[in-house]
Amino acid sequence: MTDLTRLSASALADLLTVGEVSSVEATRAHLDRIESVDADVHAFLHVAGENAIRTAAEIDGRRAAGDPLGALAGVPVAIKDVLATHDMPSTSGSRILEGWIPPYDATVVRKLREADLVPLGKTNMDEFAMGSSTEHSAYGPTRNPWDLERIPGGSGGGSAAAVSAFEAPFALGSDTGGSIRQPAAVTGSVGVKPTYGGVSRYGAIALASSLDQVGPVSRTVLDAGLLHDVIAGHDPFDSTSLTDTWPSMADAARAGLRDDALRGVRVGVVRELNGAGFQAGVKQRFDEALALLQDAGAEIVEVDAPSFEYAVAAYYLILPAEASSNLARFDSVRFGLRVNPEEGPVTVERVMAATRDAGFGTEVKRRIILGTYALSAGYYDAYYGSAQKVRTLIQRDFSAAFEKVDVLVSPSAPTTAFKFGEKLADPMAMYLNDITTIPANLAGVPGMGLPIGLAPEDGLPVGMQLMAPARADARLYTIGAALERLLEQQWGGPLLSQAPDLSATEMFASEEGAV
Repeated sequence: MTDLTRLSASALADLLTVGEVSSVEATRAHLDRIESVDADVHAFLHVAGENAIRTAAEIDGRRAAGDPLGALAGVPVAIKDVLATHDMPSTSGSRILEGWIPPYDATVVRKLREADLVPLGKTNMDEFAMGSSTEHSAYGPTRNPWDLERIPGGSGGGSAAAVSAFEAPFALGSDTGGSIRQPAAVTGSVGVKPTYGGVSRYGAIALASSLDQVGPVSRTVLDAGLLHDVIAGHDPFDSTSLTDTWPSMADAARAGLRDDALRGVRVGVVRELNGAGFQAGVKQRFDEALALLQDAGAEIVEVDAPSFEYAVAAYYLILPAEASSNLARFDSVRFGLRVNPEEGPVTVERVMAATRDAGFGTEVKRRIILGTYALSAGYYDAYYGSAQKVRTLIQRDFSAAFEKVDVLVSPSAPTTAFKFGEKLADPMAMYLNDITTIPANLAGVPGMGLPIGLAPEDGLPVGMQLMAPARADARLYTIGAALERLLEQQWGGPLLSQAPDLSATEMFASEEGAV
């Protein structure tokens, strides 16, 4: 029988629709895969095995009865732990929310259920989405399926690792400064940050409200489009939600399979996002992908975006400032962890201090302190206000660039996956890992990351980022699918087919030196 965990979400949906496979069989196959490999990968914080099988059985029963079902009915999906789920813990990777089960679902989770998908569980992440490696999770790091000694990116390393380790066909992530696209780059998966406001943030535990965006993680561009179609649309519970009627992203991806899909497309290479500090193998694969685009009829144009140089600095003032405000709600009173002081009177202030000290990790504390300082009297204009001015300049650079080109491209990350611990002692080195992805969040434009090969020096995945004007998400899917098709023709199949087999023997050998 076909290994159901190796199928794309679209291929699995086709088999489910014609009755060749049941949802229970598909769900059980993925749960078995999780049981087999996740002790080493640690992509999941919570696996909802019994609920998943029960949901799958209900969908199978409805299908047998001839009830109308969604196009992806019965397909399993993983959910980043930043999203509220009424039947599973939602911790945002933090001890301060350990064991907390919300009384409601995030809007995107509700839409998954209404579309008849099967939630497998909640995936690991950097605490409150603060990090680029998933090393800042309070529950331990996730490992990269390509090399278990390396990071899977962050903050959504759990979702990316689950998809690339074949534990789930696709997953939901969230992207504040690259937390979908950067993990996709280092795990060989596809990740999309939609236009800001295109997907509801209601029920997403907030990091930085003006930057956060929920989006799909998958193994193919089409699968990302199918999941994007499910979660997109206006939500009255989200005041930043756009009222647009969105085209089908899956149809846009299918349009990319035409032979002439790239003819006349103007592709802008951002000079400021492809310079010093980029790994040689990353630049090599990026240049090769550009050549493929050009050979297929695209026009390659170099574009200047001078304000992008200041994006990281602006981001790490805006994000901590908003995080400082958002995380003030974790006060030991309303929900979550509560720790009483060991000595002295038990006052609200002292309980709050003891709880936040015990519940928040080092990186969260660092950013809260930085954000509170940036918002303090006397420094607001100098720091936060100045950062917002830079943000406006970045938005203007995007607008100017999109007058000349249809999409902008860059590497998704400056290096391949680094080893655990390499950048933990130097927060700035960690922050610079998002240098190419941050501008899209500051401007609110959509971005897609997709694999473009393996770096020759270490054999690890390299990603390319595509960016389009706000509301032009469909453009990313057409061009991304076209490039994916060209690359797979070169590789003889999906890049993930070249990934190491995560058998128990190989994982044991990687940790113990055994054969």
